[in-house]
Formats: sequence, C-alpha cells, structure tokens
Amino acid sequence: MKQQMIHPDNISDSEWDLRVKLAHCYHLIDFFGWTESIFNHISARLMDQDDCYLVNPFGLNYTEITPANLIKVGVDGNKLDDSPYDANPAGFALHGAIHGARDDIHCVIHTHTNEVSAIAQKKIGFTHNDFYGAQLFGRVGYHAFEGITLFPEERSRMLDSLGDRHILVLRNHGIAVGEMDIERTLFLLWTVQRAAEIQVTAGALGGEDNLLEESISQRCADLTQMLIKDSGFAKKFFDAMVRKMEAEKGPSW
Repeated sequence: MKQQMIHPDNISDSEWDLRVKLAHCYHLIDFFGWTESIFNHISARLMDQDDCYLVNPFGLNYTEITPANLIKVGVDGNKLDDSPYDANPAGFALHGAIHGARDDIHCVIHTHTNEVSAIAQKKIGFTHNDFYGAQLFGRVGYHAFEGITLFPEERSRMLDSLGDRHILVLRNHGIAVGEMDIERTLFLLWTVQRAAEIQVTAGALGGEDNLLEESISQRCADLTQMLIKDSGFAKKFFDAMVRKMEAEKGPSW
C-alpha cells in the first residue's frame, strides 16, 4: 500500500491543496483512458502567485505524477523551482497564452483522444444534436492547425480563436478546455469527450439524424453553464471519480 505523502514545509497549504487536486486530475485522465502516452498537459494557476502555474514533469506517465513532483513555471515557460524535471515546451504556447490572458480560467486541459481528434479533423466540427453536444452550443472556438504549438507568435492567434469561450478545438489536432477551477475543467472535458464519442458513433450509423433547433441547444447550454457555475455539481463529480478510481486501483500515491 502506498504511504500518505507528507506536506513539505516550503509549500503553502493552498498550493499543496492545488497540487493534490491537480495530481488527482492527471490520474483521472489516465483512469478514463484519455492519455497520449507522456504527452499532453494539464495546468493549474496558482492563485496567490502572479503569472505562474503548475504542470506535469515531461517524461513521466500520468500515473507517476504526484503533488510533490509537479513543477512550477511562469507563463513564459521558464521553470520557477529547482525540480530535476522540465516541462514539455509544446505546452507553453497554449497554456501560457491562456493563463496569461484569461483571469477567468485557472485550469487548462489539453487532450487528443481518437474521438476528439476525429471531430477536430472534420470541417463541420462539433454538432449540437445530442444531449452532450447541445451543452456545447455557442461555447466552442476553432483554431487552424499551424503545426506543433511551439512558437510564441501563435499565441495571439490562438487567443483570438478562443475569444471569450472555454473550449478551443485545435483543428487537425485535438482540444483544450479551461474553467475557473480543476473540478469544473474536468467536468467540461468529460462533457466534450462524451459529445465527441456520441457524434462519432452516430456518424457511423446509417439513417438521418434527428436535428435539434438552435433555440433548444442554446437553452441546454445556458442551463448547463448556470448549473455548473452556481452549484457544487462539478466538485461532487470530481470527488466521486477520485473515490471510484482509488477503490478500483488503490491510493494514488
């Protein structure tokens, strides 16, 4: 059995709590089967420190990430602690840009599962004709593929593509979602993933789709946003998934 990790004296309680939650989020992404080997990123902004966020050490599996080995970087991508690990430079342009520009987004998750990547490759993008797709109506921005996101000059274009929304489809690539905390971000990603799975499955079936009116999809999206913003719904989901994961796989660290 894994031993309880001790809270280091040089890390504040608020930062440690964020580290624990972010490490759990990495483990949940693996538990759901949404990982891309050692690649992709989840970042969480430190509320009491300007212009910096926590992110995964590059080269570790998501299941190897712990609260202690998460690294702290600035929005410019420079490492701010003495960790022996480095971050994946492909994450800086995307995560640094969003954290540096959007005060309402404190967590960003980037994935490219098969279903999400399939949607990102289709010109139509996400449709809004199922329970989960309807919840995304008016909430998705699209950014044209420019290659691996390594270069700072792409940042402004990604931000323009995102606008004031919280979901960015990276064309021919994958997706990034961001919300005000880790719990809401994970729940938004789960919704996006379910929408992609259903759309891909429906597209493989013969027959005509039953289309929803835009007013219905808009009402669904508005109601979902209000529910997630003003209730503990996302936290209940996050905590329940951590309990389920640890019941099946044992303690995370």
